Amino acid sequence: MEPEVFENWMMTGLITGLVGFMAFIVWDLAKKSNAGKFGTFILFFALGLGVLGFVIKTLVIGSLEGL
Repeated sequence: MEPEVFENWMMTGLITGLVGFMAFIVWDLAKKSNAGKFGTFILFFALGLGVLGFVIKTLVIGSLEGL
């Protein structure tokens, strides 16, 4: 296996794991602070915007590089 392919797989897997772990942390924070439905929605919306920014950045860089 080429190092570039391994790095690509690891980047995808580890970023996915990190986002999942952050979602667990946000859920636990909302639960412990009694945020309610709206507060939990706002917390996950903020996390979702961060993830969406990462995905958009990846797509833009890919389109600029011609992939």
